[in-house]
Amino acid sequence: MINSLNIFGIIILGQTKGRDMPPVIIVLFIAIAIAAIVFNFITAKKRGQAMRDIAARLGLSFYNGKDKAIARQYEFLDKLRQGHNRYAYNILSGNYHGCEVKIFDYHYQTGSGKDTHHYNISFFMLQMPMVFPELKIGAENFFSKIGQALGYDDIDFESHEFSRKFCVRSKDKKFAYDFCNAQMIEYLLSNPDLTIEIESNILAISFNRRLAPEYIEPNMERLFKIRSLMPNYLFERR
Repeated sequence: MINSLNIFGIIILGQTKGRDMPPVIIVLFIAIAIAAIVFNFITAKKRGQAMRDIAARLGLSFYNGKDKAIARQYEFLDKLRQGHNRYAYNILSGNYHGCEVKIFDYHYQTGSGKDTHHYNISFFMLQMPMVFPELKIGAENFFSKIGQALGYDDIDFESHEFSRKFCVRSKDKKFAYDFCNAQMIEYLLSNPDLTIEIESNILAISFNRRLAPEYIEPNMERLFKIRSLMPNYLFERR
């Protein structure tokens, strides 16, 4: 997607460096920037309406403004404390299948000035009746292997395929083993794109991009499937 601010930056940079652009080029850049702004506005409005429709269909409330309180309230979750200028938007919330849920787009940025980078992701969370230790599960990748080399333990399981494909981290290994039971391992192996985080009474899944609206409901169902695969005794012993 074209970033209109970058286009204006190019214009300003060209002027300040003493290489004046021809007027026709400046007009062209301005026209492209305006078109980008209009396009982004229309796209955001369509997405907001699609999310609103999903909320209505599922009996959830909807808020499309920027909500920085969510970032502060749940900053104990790793995914929600990255970068700065953090806020949720297009927020669906309420009771679904007997659990309090929040599903939202989430923005954060890194760097500053010309090196500013913006990130927008999709985040799904449900509230559980018990408090649990921190547990993180995600696909094994280059960065997780670097973490292991630096001493961040990756818990291994009897399933060599699961241990090879997923990085599982928790200070409470028993809880990790209880959570990653045979049924959970089988499900995660068939859904390798999932990133799971548990801490306090929150179970969450996230994606490193904004999902298209048509993928919101299917991923809500996946979130609840994960919850259903947690053994009942986990909710009785604490």
